[in-house]
Amino acid sequence: VLPDLYLGNFKARDREHLARNNITHILSIHDSAAPILQEMTYLCISAADLPTQNSQYFKQSIVFMHESRLKGEGCLVHSLAGVSRSVTLVVAYIMTVTGLGWQEALAAVKVVRPCAGPNLGFQRQLQEFEFREWLRTEYKENPFNDEADIRDLLDQASKVKAEAI
Repeated sequence: VLPDLYLGNFKARDREHLARNNITHILSIHDSAAPILQEMTYLCISAADLPTQNSQYFKQSIVFMHESRLKGEGCLVHSLAGVSRSVTLVVAYIMTVTGLGWQEALAAVKVVRPCAGPNLGFQRQLQEFEFREWLRTEYKENPFNDEADIRDLLDQASKVKAEAI
């Protein structure tokens, strides 16, 4: 999705793939989230993929992803299908580091993961998400070009759509 930030499903635990992408941190969010690979740093969040599930983990998840990237280490965010829960957390992160709205951040994620689709409850929570400023306050300057990277993804998607017409 962004440099050192990856999104996937429960099957994304291939050691060779993880090593090739310098992934050292795994954020696992699903009903039975638990560490699987001993050599990885985990943040495990038990959460159902239901519209009524309160996604109270935005800040903790965003800090985990950002700290990993600041160290130059890759972070994989996954849920069982890699469609709703993990996508919601990555969209919240993109909103935080770029200032983009949730729909634009989700559109960028869909460029690299077309099946992305947070459930309606998670979409509502993303609309209400207002924790953008705390990261800028806590970390001061963002050393990444995240907003430019996301805009490039959106431009790529626009070009592909234009070529298809």
